[in-house]
Amino acid sequence: MIADDIKSVYSRTKWALVLRGVFGLVLGVFILARPLDSVAALAIVIAFWALLDGVTSIVRAFSIREIAPHWWVMLITGLVSVAFGIAALYYYPGLSLTFAVLWTVLWLLTAGLLAIYVAFQERKFGVSWGWTLAFGVVAVVGGILAYMHPQVTLAWLLALIATYGIITGIVMLMGAWKLQSFERSMSPPAASPARA
Repeated sequence: MIADDIKSVYSRTKWALVLRGVFGLVLGVFILARPLDSVAALAIVIAFWALLDGVTSIVRAFSIREIAPHWWVMLITGLVSVAFGIAALYYYPGLSLTFAVLWTVLWLLTAGLLAIYVAFQERKFGVSWGWTLAFGVVAVVGGILAYMHPQVTLAWLLALIATYGIITGIVMLMGAWKLQSFERSMSPPAASPARA
């Protein structure tokens, strides 16, 4: 029956949301409760992520070499990623944490410089540009400060991950609760016993 199929889908979705919500909350609380262990875990995750990403890129490069003339670019990217992952495990945790800080610095500087460029383009076209420029300047200053104070940058990254985990965990659990309410509203009312 279609109603049973719909209930089954809602039930599976509800439990997936519950699991993801609980995982997000546990992750956020763990990071806040054990920040030093979290830094070590972040270093391991970065190293294994690089290894997995590299192996995936290498396999994909060989699978598309018949149809893509520049398949070797993906192969080189994969080899570099695998090399970084191995080096990150060998120079644990320093290399991974340095990568995390430098990636954050690069992201902030790039976003800031692009925002400043966009602000000048907006000004040229007579569009409101003040907030875009302010965002760009703040991002560039943030990138410079992130480079100058790597320990603070790591602390902020962990705080951001913890906050994200807790907020998404709460949102997922609220979504599961809403699905449970909807699932109950779809259930037919129980038949009342016949009177003699």
